[in-house]
Amino acid sequence: MNRQLTAIIEREGNGYVALCPEVDIASQGDTIDEARANLKEALDLFFECASAEEIKARLHDEVYVTQVEVAVG
Repeated sequence: MNRQLTAIIEREGNGYVALCPEVDIASQGDTIDEARANLKEALDLFFECASAEEIKARLHDEVYVTQVEVAVG
């Protein structure tokens, strides 16, 4: 069974960090594509190795990515 998950990727230093908020798993890479691929690999390993109970405990069904405006400075 396939499932669509969220990948949030941001620059950190000289590379990129990718986060999947549904299961709180992160990875990194030198490029956006590498960070995304590494995150997918980490997710594949998690779902392959984790017990059904751990997956159920960590998996958030609803994740919303949005923006908010705040005053800075």
